[in-house]
Amino acid sequence: MRRRLIVAVCLAVAAPAFGADMNLTVEIPTLKVAEYHRPYVAVWIEREDHTVAANLAVWYDVKKADGEGTKWLKDMRQWWRRSGREQTMPIDGVSGATRPAGQHQLSFSDGKPPLGTLAPGHYELVVEAAREVGGREMQRIPFDWPSAKPTHLTAQGKDELGLISLDLNP
Repeated sequence: MRRRLIVAVCLAVAAPAFGADMNLTVEIPTLKVAEYHRPYVAVWIEREDHTVAANLAVWYDVKKADGEGTKWLKDMRQWWRRSGREQTMPIDGVSGATRPAGQHQLSFSDGKPPLGTLAPGHYELVVEAAREVGGREMQRIPFDWPSAKPTHLTAQGKDELGLISLDLNP
């Protein structure tokens, strides 16, 4: 009996994982401006018809009194039109505080929130940033899900966003 238990545990640990995963790096560049505010950033996945398949991250000013930080979410115009106005903030496991300049990693696994069970198909990863006394910028990375092989995709921002890297693993 004990031998069977040991063999079962070893097989469970050694078995390959069957879920795909997505790793994302979002760079917020350092800007040399007189009045700097951290950008609000939304990251989501769109279907081919531009409907939202999943909200992955929403970074905004969560510390403002009486939830006043949420009133500026509409400055991320595309996200707001596609999904934001229907959301109640905060979104568990998705929303959080704004991030400082630098590279920020996000990891998602198939079958786990917020990615959930994304159906096989062609999608676009969308990253949108808006900054008070600054500009707005949006980057798109088309991809197929699930990926048949390890895939590395990038998009380069110009002002409010830096390099966006998407790594897909089967």
